[in-house]
Amino acid sequence: MSKLSGLGGRLYSGETSIDVIGKKKRWYAFSGLLILLSIGALTLQGLHLGIEFKGGASYTVTKAGASLDPAFEAVDAAGIPGEPIIQSVGNDQIRIQTGSLSGAESIALQDQLAAKYQVTVDSIDTQIVGPSWGKEITRKALYGLIGFIVVVLLYLAMAFEPKMAIAAIIAVLHDVFITVGIYALVGFDVTPATVIGFLTILGYSLYDTVVVFDKVRENTRSITATGKSTYSDAANLAVNQTLVRSMNTSLIALLPVGSILFVGAGLLGAGTLKDLSLALFIGLAAGTYSSIFIAPPILATLREREPAMQALAKRVAARNGSAPAEVAVGVVPSAIARGPRNQPKRKNRRK
Repeated sequence: MSKLSGLGGRLYSGETSIDVIGKKKRWYAFSGLLILLSIGALTLQGLHLGIEFKGGASYTVTKAGASLDPAFEAVDAAGIPGEPIIQSVGNDQIRIQTGSLSGAESIALQDQLAAKYQVTVDSIDTQIVGPSWGKEITRKALYGLIGFIVVVLLYLAMAFEPKMAIAAIIAVLHDVFITVGIYALVGFDVTPATVIGFLTILGYSLYDTVVVFDKVRENTRSITATGKSTYSDAANLAVNQTLVRSMNTSLIALLPVGSILFVGAGLLGAGTLKDLSLALFIGLAAGTYSSIFIAPPILATLREREPAMQALAKRVAARNGSAPAEVAVGVVPSAIARGPRNQPKRKNRRK
């Protein structure tokens, strides 16, 4: 811990520096690779929408030690078309999700499930979602996402500056797209819990980005007047000064979410938690990455195109290049190294 705190102090003072802004092409290439993988997953597999979005029926059978085989037999015996999704939820529940069914098909499936699992029909939890209701939920989810982005864009533009708002929104879209792509690759169902997870990671990603941008604004407040460093140098210092804080905050947030995902959904079999926990886990990790390696470089690129910042860069370059060669490389000039010249002692003359 002492080493970590010492590293944080050196990063904050500028004694140690990670060149985040200067190596932006490396981070862009890595993000581009993730985006290409996401595009491939969405194109080849697509998102597995839950019945809440596409409509359908869900039947949950509760019985201790229940297996999946009786559910497959019940679906075949009832003559249910399509490819129903059959999965276990915990150790005592089996959930069967189908497309839209007629009244007779729904009753036949319930009877077969009750017979195969030796339970009563009334004990089977049945949920019927119409296609129109699913479209309404999808539309409202998209409206909520668009409204969130617009409100955040306006707030950041007023609280900071428009270019910071643009960089932050690009980072947020980067996080959401990667999360959606991994969701398609894994094959989890997109449920309302997934939408909640997406909105949560949007807020977290913006929170981390705002912390970094606030330090950038502090470091660049009077940068054109002092002329000591370029905008990219000041922004890179701000990223280093907030790096340890961002990593610690993200680690603390990922630990409980990882416990929900790997322990709750993986080991204990709580299937209802995996939709939310996967979106949160991937989104938190992507948000931490983008707030450090994507948003600040984009902001620096946008600001460096301004005439004032270009003139500042020329002044800084001229100032650094005008120094004597020996001083520039950190070698003390010979005249300074010798110190004061010793004058010969004067002898008193006697008349």
